Amino acid sequence: LKSQKCPVIFNANQACSLFSSLLNALSGSRQYKKSSFLQNCINIQVLPENIDIMENPLEVKTIGSSAFDADGMAKQKQFFVKNGKVISYIMGQYSANQMGLKSTANAGGISNCYINSTIDGSLEDLIKKMHKGLLVTDLMGQGINDTTGDYSRGAQGFWIENGAIQYPVSGITIAGNLKSMFLNISAIANDIDKRGNIKVGSTLITNMTIAGEN
Repeated sequence: LKSQKCPVIFNANQACSLFSSLLNALSGSRQYKKSSFLQNCINIQVLPENIDIMENPLEVKTIGSSAFDADGMAKQKQFFVKNGKVISYIMGQYSANQMGLKSTANAGGISNCYINSTIDGSLEDLIKKMHKGLLVTDLMGQGINDTTGDYSRGAQGFWIENGAIQYPVSGITIAGNLKSMFLNISAIANDIDKRGNIKVGSTLITNMTIAGEN
């Protein structure tokens, strides 16, 4: 694929990886160590207004559910992001103490976290909506700077034109900055991958840089 800027779809599996970076940035440990690209972001817009991030730890028969965190504190349903704005950090008792805040019962991490879909459609519908761009199915490397938000990873997937898969692509790098990437999410499909702790569908980002052939 030639080097260019274009829309990019992360399939549901890779979208989980993408949003794990956002949730990590909201962790209390990142905040009190001042090593987050979303430093001091309470009431700050980090996602489009139609996207929420909710933890539902008491959902039965679900991977990631838990009644208590690692500190033994009882968990409850809560929002970390509402209407695109951060309303709470993700904290255990220790990180909460460091910041003079109340624990959110997240020692040991999140439990069954949902990012809502914004369209009533599958990956195929998202591909048609994008019309032309890159569908990412695999990511390689660890090119994520948690402090600055700089993002650069090897990728492979499929090139889309006229709303349909045209051919496979590999040997490319996709790059951007996580702050702008999250704000430039234009749609999230309803093909949620329920096998992990983060539940999110395929995600379309309006514009990213692709490094390929000169």
